Amino acid sequence: MKDINKPLKTVSLNTMIDKHIGKVGTKRRDSFENELKIDLLGNAIKKARQERHLTQEQLGELVGVQKAQISKLENSITNARFETILKVFTALGAKVNFNVELSDKLLTLS
Repeated sequence: MKDINKPLKTVSLNTMIDKHIGKVGTKRRDSFENELKIDLLGNAIKKARQERHLTQEQLGELVGVQKAQISKLENSITNARFETILKVFTALGAKVNFNVELSDKLLTLS
């Protein structure tokens, strides 16, 4: 039986991810982080589209793709071509910045 009077232990999110997903550098953790980045990208596209008061169909017309492709991007269902993602952000009037981390330095590309 669990002791209900025992205080709860507070741990960081990173500790929980290490425990349940895996440590940084493991295959499972790398896969998790890649999926998370794709999901964040999809959310950024959706939020920017909504800020511009565009439907998925309207954005698709601006980019030259079907509404279904925009939906898949926003919902992280597909691995889109990088060119398509750049076209989406260009159509939204969004500036895209890239950070590339090398083992000993950070490169920022705009």
